[in-house]
Amino acid sequence: MKTPKPFVLSLLVCILLGILRTDSSRAQSPQAPAAGAQSKPAEFPITGGPIPIRVLVQSPADAQTDLQIICLFRSDPSNTLHGSLAELNEKLGGLLEKIRTPSLFRGELGETIVLAPPSGTLAARRLLMIGLGDSGTFAPDRMELVGSIAYRESFRLNSANPYFAPTILDGGVTKFATGEVAAEFVHGFLRAMRSHDVLLAAGAAPPKIIASLTFLAGPTHAADTERAIKAALAPAASK
Repeated sequence: MKTPKPFVLSLLVCILLGILRTDSSRAQSPQAPAAGAQSKPAEFPITGGPIPIRVLVQSPADAQTDLQIICLFRSDPSNTLHGSLAELNEKLGGLLEKIRTPSLFRGELGETIVLAPPSGTLAARRLLMIGLGDSGTFAPDRMELVGSIAYRESFRLNSANPYFAPTILDGGVTKFATGEVAAEFVHGFLRAMRSHDVLLAAGAAPPKIIASLTFLAGPTHAADTERAIKAALAPAASK
């Protein structure tokens, strides 16, 4: 028995209207982000210095850079790893804990060690660790020396755009404002840069390669870090 033509036409119209409504709702609805997609980390550019500087809200364990710099207090069982340091250690398969011993990397003030993270662990190609010495007597002015070391080691390692994370809080010392730490670091970094300028002008040093500096900070400390770096750069901008 044949289906009546009017019924067939009505059925086709209903199907067509259903398709049009579906396409219209898809066009009006926002697309869901792809699985595994990550939002871009917040960034705060800072001008007025001899090189571009920015504060980036990102963990050093996730930073994609040629050289990631962190700090570690003296290697002692009481100086446990927290936050991003614990994350770094986990991604490195416990390597930070293995190297942080009195008989290996002692973490004395100014001591340095560089490692090339194994494939599939960190996003950074190289990790530079700078010792901070005793955590019990730590004061922000130590970061001035750390800043100068960071500049010279970045130059030695031919890294034009180093990333730095102070990791003071993650090392267990929480009584100092992140801005204090950031300001002292920038003072030391710029001091090393000015020293390089003097030697370069005298023909006693190779050309400068440091093109930028990225300072990593947590979301609750980014604003304080940005303000402190701007204040630290003000004297340099007037010279």
